[in-house]
Amino acid sequence: MAEEQNMRGTRVHSPDLDWSQVRETVLMLELAAGQISAAMHESNEPVNVLTNGFTSLASLLARIQTSLDALPDTPENAILKQELQGSTGEVNAVVAQSIVAFQFYDKLSQRLDHVGHALAKLSDLVADRGRLFNPEEWKALQQAIRSRYSTVEEVAMFEAVLAGATVQEALQVFVADRKEHASNDIELF
Repeated sequence: MAEEQNMRGTRVHSPDLDWSQVRETVLMLELAAGQISAAMHESNEPVNVLTNGFTSLASLLARIQTSLDALPDTPENAILKQELQGSTGEVNAVVAQSIVAFQFYDKLSQRLDHVGHALAKLSDLVADRGRLFNPEEWKALQQAIRSRYSTVEEVAMFEAVLAGATVQEALQVFVADRKEHASNDIELF
């Protein structure tokens, strides 16, 4: 077991005849994928707490609004009822903005999951000498990566880079598209 573990780790500090930049690349790819996975795992619980909190808040606001609507429209209630309805409207607006922010987080999580998956698949390919030099394996890898994308932006960036754009150029197009289509609308993906 110790020998197997020693074979897996870096050897840059004591390279021998079996040292390989491919093994070092695979190790760094696996580390990057693991760090992404750990960060996503750590963030899921607090985001779930926030999501549940805002869901409960929205439900409570609906019940408060129903109660306010049921109050009789008497001169004694008019000012208080109007103030409370205004306040619930403001809180509803904040809840709606928070939902949009949670959608951003969901999209970010999906993208990070796609990156982690792509790094893991790339690591597997690079580590396998039987597949490493086979263009069909690389084509299959590219197809597997693209098939996981769930947003137009991810697909566009992927296709731009494969078509020859630099990552920087693809990012500039991505940022320009986001600015052009920026809105606070709820997006389903």
